[in-house]
Amino acid sequence: MKVNIEKNQNENEYFVSVSGEIDAYTAPKLREEMLPLTEGKNKVITVNLRDVSYLDSTGLGVFVGMFKQLNKNEGELKLVELSDRLKRLFNITGLSHIMSISDKAEDGGR
Repeated sequence: MKVNIEKNQNENEYFVSVSGEIDAYTAPKLREEMLPLTEGKNKVITVNLRDVSYLDSTGLGVFVGMFKQLNKNEGELKLVELSDRLKRLFNITGLSHIMSISDKAEDGGR
């Protein structure tokens, strides 16, 4: 099981592409790479999940943590290009009602 993370920055906005599987084994790496991006005011983090083949509750927890930290710092988390399976997971958990989820990547989001 493997997860790959590519990051690009444009001032206070980060564009992150994640690929692979996000589970109990890979979520700590994702958390380690992503949570530092949430520090500071008014950050916007766009995460492209197009190439994520699997996401479990541990992975969801990483995104919830990011969401909370960004909200606290007046920032925003945007999740883009989720597969139908991932969209369903965010819908079932109710996270799609509080997080910004879009079918299309924006500038720099790959």
